[in-house]
Amino acid sequence: MICAQQVSKSFGGTAALDSITAEIRTGSIYGLIGSNGAGKSTFLRILAGILKPDSGTVTIDDQEVFENPEIKQHCFMISDEQYFFSGCTPRDMKDYYKSIYPHFDEDRYRTLMKNFGLDERRKIRTFSKGMKKQVSVICAASSGADYLFCDETFDGLDPVARQAVKSIFAGDVAEFSATPVIASHNLRELEDFCDCIGLLHRGGILFSRDLDDMKLHIQKIQILPDKIPEQKMLEGIEVLGIQHSGRMATVTVRCSRQEAEERMRAGAPLYYEILPLSLEEIFIAETEVNGYDAKKLIL
Repeated sequence: MICAQQVSKSFGGTAALDSITAEIRTGSIYGLIGSNGAGKSTFLRILAGILKPDSGTVTIDDQEVFENPEIKQHCFMISDEQYFFSGCTPRDMKDYYKSIYPHFDEDRYRTLMKNFGLDERRKIRTFSKGMKKQVSVICAASSGADYLFCDETFDGLDPVARQAVKSIFAGDVAEFSATPVIASHNLRELEDFCDCIGLLHRGGILFSRDLDDMKLHIQKIQILPDKIPEQKMLEGIEVLGIQHSGRMATVTVRCSRQEAEERMRAGAPLYYEILPLSLEEIFIAETEVNGYDAKKLIL
């Protein structure tokens, strides 16, 4: 498990992180979202032990991460800005990572290089941005690391490559209980395969919750009232948002689906339908309740 307690970090008097506390379960895919400059990259680098927090602690499996070579053998960082040795090839990077990660899987490396259609003898500097990301993902997946810290990993990948990378991460979670932590400013990239999402804004986490829990306890209902207005039907339930189009109301509420159904049957509207909620709609509803304009935070 990854545990961050009251983590803060500043650069030149500018606060990048402000007292962040979060727990990330082993064997889960954790999505970290937020606008550019929210502190996602800084937080990932601290989790990976690259940066030292000014205050607070970060532990992985109950061990401090910073300057701990033993625990760092279980961590791999895929940064947004790819860095490779000057003039190196994927084969050179593979040999380098083999010297660091004792469980590096060379057979898997070769299989993935072949599947992605990459030449391990070609200079990486001649690769496109997307191809460089693919090399980083292949090295990470082959390293045998338990914790993968991925900063905007899907940026620059074509749709087929993005789906392939998601499949690799999901397979490693299922087979090896790997724990990918994936930072992105694009919520839709993470919606279909993350177990838990944390929303980072202005250096702090607004909230961190399981996706299933969020989806089970927030409902969107389209209502055409008859004799009882929708406000009366939903009395006692927390209303997160409401929009009107003529007599039709679309209401977002915090309750179970069963309770929403019971309220609708009791209110006897002319028409109602409980609609599926996208993860983006859930976050917009949650952040607006907290006084933030989510439309400016999430793309």
